[in-house]
Amino acid sequence: MKVLGIDIGGSAIKGAPVDTSTGRLLSDRFKIETPLLLSPSEMADAAGMIAAHFRWRGPVGMGFPGVIHGGTILTSANLDKKFIGCDAIKLFGKAMGLAVALANAAAAAGLAEMRFGAGRNFSGKVLMLTLGTGVGSVLFFRGCLFPCELGHLQMDGKDAERRVAASVKHRKDLSWKEWGTRLGRYIETLENVLWPELIIIGGISAKHGKFFKYVKPRARMVPAEFLNEAGVVGAALWAERERRTSRGRAQAAGRGPRNGPAPRPSSGTPAHQSLV
Repeated sequence: MKVLGIDIGGSAIKGAPVDTSTGRLLSDRFKIETPLLLSPSEMADAAGMIAAHFRWRGPVGMGFPGVIHGGTILTSANLDKKFIGCDAIKLFGKAMGLAVALANAAAAAGLAEMRFGAGRNFSGKVLMLTLGTGVGSVLFFRGCLFPCELGHLQMDGKDAERRVAASVKHRKDLSWKEWGTRLGRYIETLENVLWPELIIIGGISAKHGKFFKYVKPRARMVPAEFLNEAGVVGAALWAERERRTSRGRAQAAGRGPRNGPAPRPSSGTPAHQSLV
């Protein structure tokens, strides 16, 4: 299946068509820098520009860095606060004139890594952290996905992402040792609570690996394979999953498969259904 994946971050929005059977991009990413906070309508326009760039008329998957319940955004730590309470599926769907599926950005990135990247064929407990403007987090266990907000745990009296995000290293010009030591303390706290068997580190900093020697986790820790493409690929995979699930529900209800846009997704996933 071919899906346009769009990843919304704290400093840019980017997208590309994805072959969901392989996880490969079908074109180079189109990226729009967002150094200033964009309002919801401005961000929707930017997403529309990405769809227009690729002349896209098919399904779209989007990742947003915040808590998502159904199609509603509940938190927006690093973007405009006006996103809070926003019906994002309606907002972005109207701007593009296309069927849109929405997921938490870190969860989308994790889905890509578990399906095709660093976590493929691993069925144990996996913690993925995405280090960028903030810190995204997601847990996986036996094919089930659990979006988290672990970047907002308290560390030194403030949200942990204000201490260990990649943006903090850049802004404060921390050495790899200084930043890696901070990150190590944070991961030690997470390990004591969650006990993951595998930790995947995503974000552009992961490709350097220069900080890995300063982090001494109990679990095996590896860099993400998709790096900054994970969010785009995962958003597309999420849209594929939503369409497959909605069609399955329609068939189970005796209505047959739908040919039109997928209905609005639910905020939950049936316990028996593997996402990866």
